[in-house]
Amino acid sequence: MTESTPLDPEDRKIVTLARSARARNEVPEGAAVRDETGRTYVAGTVALDSLQLSALRTAVAMAVASGARSLEAAAVVSTVEAVAAEDLAAVRDLGGAGTPVLLAGPDGTVRATTPAG
Repeated sequence: MTESTPLDPEDRKIVTLARSARARNEVPEGAAVRDETGRTYVAGTVALDSLQLSALRTAVAMAVASGARSLEAAAVVSTVEAVAAEDLAAVRDLGGAGTPVLLAGPDGTVRATTPAG
C-alpha cells in the first residue's frame, strides 16, 4: 500500500476506529475488525496483571463473542514496525489466510497491508 493508493472507504473506517480507540483509551495500540456482515468491532490493548491481550486479538475475540463467522478486514494503529505473528494467527483463525491486515501509524497513515496467512 502506498500513499498514492487510496483506501477503500470501509477500510478507511476501520483504520479511523482503531486510531480513535488508541487515542481515547491512551493505550499502545488500537484495532478494529470488520466481519462478513459489515459489523465492526473495536478494541484497545488490554494490560491487566492477570490478562495481557493485544488490541487486535481483543477485537477478534469481541467479534467471535458476538457471533461473527468470518472477517473481511482488520486494522491496527500502532508504532510497531510489523503486526505480531500471534495477531495475524487470530485474524487467520476467523477470517482465513487472505484477510488483509492494515497497519497504520498513530497519524492514521497505512504503512503496510499484510495478508493474515
